[in-house]
Amino acid sequence: MTARANRIATLTDAAIELIAEGGMRALTHRAVDGRAAMPPGTTSAYLRTRQALIEAVVGRLAERDRADLARHDLPTGPPPTAAPRLDGNDLDDLAAGVAEVLDRWLTTGRSRALARYACLLEAVHRPELRGILQHGTGLRVQARDLLTRAGAADPDRQGDQFVAFVDGLLFDRLVGAGALSAPQPGGAASRADLSAAVRTLLRALTGS
Repeated sequence: MTARANRIATLTDAAIELIAEGGMRALTHRAVDGRAAMPPGTTSAYLRTRQALIEAVVGRLAERDRADLARHDLPTGPPPTAAPRLDGNDLDDLAAGVAEVLDRWLTTGRSRALARYACLLEAVHRPELRGILQHGTGLRVQARDLLTRAGAADPDRQGDQFVAFVDGLLFDRLVGAGALSAPQPGGAASRADLSAAVRTLLRALTGS
């Protein structure tokens, strides 16, 4: 990273924590300066407007999410050409990997998950922020490729459905009623429960 990129990463990481704790109303340039322990005016110097700040936050969220996926050997880049087909065992391994990432986002990555949803809701009311939705297209491309390799009948549509279902599962466990009945995040029971849910979804989409 360049010095500028490192500074923006520090500022956006601070912004993520502020959003997770207090929602979008807690996000101000002054508050980010304070949380990042930077001199007053630093955030404004790098990210002049609120829109620029939010867009940088979403970019940083996507960057850190990709790092989590790569850590668990889940695809993050363009699908490879002539990739091998996936069988039932592969789908089980994929479900376990997705569950590991989801459990991480419910624990050590919880602030990022909360900030991500807050930014997306902000875009509903501010059309100029709709461009941040583009950060989610990469996951859909990968999901379509995985569903193609798994023999899904309509992989483009079902790949998009897979991402939507998994995102809904995360939302339910994070802030929905699922948080009341699901196993406590961070343990083997949580990962097993999430893995079973994702495995059921994959097998339903592929007819396995």
